[in-house]
Amino acid sequence: MLLGCIADDFTGATDLANNLVRSGMRTLQTIGVPAAPLAADVDAVVVALKSRTIAAADAVAQSLAALAWLKRAGCRQFYFKYCSTFDSTPQGNIGPVAEALMDALGARIAIACPAFPTNARTIYMGNLFVGELPLSESGMRDHPLTPMTDANLVRVLQAQSRARVGLVPWTAVAAGEPAIRARLAALEAGGVRLAVVDAISDADLHAIAAACADHPLITAGSGVAIGLPENFRRAGLLSPRADAAELPRVPGLAAVISGSCSQATNGQVAHWIESGRPAIRIDPIEIARGTDVAAAALLQAGSVLAFAPVLFYATATPEDVKSAQAKLGVAEAGALVEQALAAIAQGLIARGVTRLVVAGGETAGAVVQALGVAALKIGPQIDPGVPWTATQGAHPILLALKSGNFGSRDFFVKSLALLET
Repeated sequence: MLLGCIADDFTGATDLANNLVRSGMRTLQTIGVPAAPLAADVDAVVVALKSRTIAAADAVAQSLAALAWLKRAGCRQFYFKYCSTFDSTPQGNIGPVAEALMDALGARIAIACPAFPTNARTIYMGNLFVGELPLSESGMRDHPLTPMTDANLVRVLQAQSRARVGLVPWTAVAAGEPAIRARLAALEAGGVRLAVVDAISDADLHAIAAACADHPLITAGSGVAIGLPENFRRAGLLSPRADAAELPRVPGLAAVISGSCSQATNGQVAHWIESGRPAIRIDPIEIARGTDVAAAALLQAGSVLAFAPVLFYATATPEDVKSAQAKLGVAEAGALVEQALAAIAQGLIARGVTRLVVAGGETAGAVVQALGVAALKIGPQIDPGVPWTATQGAHPILLALKSGNFGSRDFFVKSLALLET
């Protein structure tokens, strides 16, 4: 095993694994820290945690446990993956986890680079852009759990880190690998331990990855990962593979579960409904009143599932989300929806669904835990950052775990159509 990765949510883990597979690394995603060594013959493992929004101390403890397992597995390099929109609060969790992993690995400096230009996430002079908008002016400003109101990542990361945070500006990145290495060395000599790195193109990501070939730890979104397989190939440790993304063919019914309230997912839900496909809304207020919303939704879906995929969605506008939070509390509203959607997923599998699309990081985490999924084999890409995956075992289930912000407007339709080709 060459690369050991720790992701702070389940869809983010799949996003990272997707980039590794597309670059020729056989990759397995585990749900939580495995209890035993893996039987699979793979080049990379991504340990998916649900640690993005928990207390910083708990996130650190879980991440260190994942690191310990990956070290025992013999990994040569380690990767801490967070969201391309740097989702966090002034208390963490990116800074505290990164510093704890650095200390455990004896890393003197580590980069911080959530850029993913293919998905319109770029960094310039330390400022993160979502498309043409600064992060603080994007839909992330209304995120129900981690609203991002500052686009300057140096400032954001410094607020949650003990160590000094510096910047590798795009002028150095554009000059290539040697200039990036030189800038990192200068920052390290000046007492900087975490360095935000600018990137506006995939070529930048490849140069950054090459400059970090000898770093014990990389902290980033999924973008930097596209250059890591080539590092291992140059070192003679990885051979090209054409079968890295192969998955089994699984017959059965299909459904979509959507808990994300991002702008992208709102558009995807709207597209599904506008195209006349069956959809059932999940209302957190009804759940709070004691209604068994999951059972009612499954009953409403009834025999329709046998003929067409059904969408179950709690996706809502920022105004509706804030209204529900005001009535129920932020944490309570989210937990109620996650529990209901997880129960719906269990009911769908019991009714013969074997192909399931799940939108939203927190929702995906709740669903895979409810289904008892231990590991996922990563398969072909649907849209940048989102592949199909397959559970392990004699009766696999195909899962597409989509980050809320990812995917084209027709993503739900496109993802299911891909399995028919």
